[in-house]
Amino acid sequence: MKQEVLEILSNIALNKNVYKMVLKGDTTAVTNCGQFVNIQIEGMYLRRPISVCDYTDNTLTLVYKVVGKGTSAMANMKSGTKLDVLLGLGNGYDLSKAGDKPLLVGGGVGVPPLYNLAKKLRGEGKAVTVILGFNTKDEIFYEDEFKELGCDVTVTTVDGSYGVKGFVTNAMPEAYTHFYTCGPEPMLKALYNATNTSGQFSFEERMGCGFGACMGCSCKTIAGYKRICKDGPVLFKEEILWQK
Repeated sequence: MKQEVLEILSNIALNKNVYKMVLKGDTTAVTNCGQFVNIQIEGMYLRRPISVCDYTDNTLTLVYKVVGKGTSAMANMKSGTKLDVLLGLGNGYDLSKAGDKPLLVGGGVGVPPLYNLAKKLRGEGKAVTVILGFNTKDEIFYEDEFKELGCDVTVTTVDGSYGVKGFVTNAMPEAYTHFYTCGPEPMLKALYNATNTSGQFSFEERMGCGFGACMGCSCKTIAGYKRICKDGPVLFKEEILWQK
């Protein structure tokens, strides 16, 4: 973990509630896809954890949804604004397990952390299949960006207004070597039951500190309790114990 002051290069709306923010500065503490950052927002006690969509050594791309006061404040930030950011939080995805035909499944704001993962897997020559799940056509984002990487992309919408009608599980391919996913817990549970290989789940969890001190985001696994912010957010399928 490293604390840095980063400057906003751009902050644009992708749809009504989802924004893309690009920051510049020393981002070398981010070392793996699936990690997240924790942003200090003026006037608010707790930092806001945001997953990393893409990164270089001096830029950071965050795609976030406006859901409360913190993200509402972020949506109104202008280019040139400087932010206090904790970088390199969480473990991220393990690419070594992907095999030749990995499957990536994202739901809503669970889509962003899969983008850099897809970029890296395509860079290794993998045949990447991506399923993006949304409630309706108006919520869709990043479909074209995944296609530009050379991924085989399917979009599902619950109301059938675009792509495959239904949930991400309605668009599952017959063959894949390993899966990676991020999204709301009901989607993750459905994928847990629908998948037939090992896979990795990135959990969206409310956090206090974001680096393992407060124990506020603990979850039960076969190895005992793990902190989503420190020991996760990525857990392997085989270690997950779902809470009833």
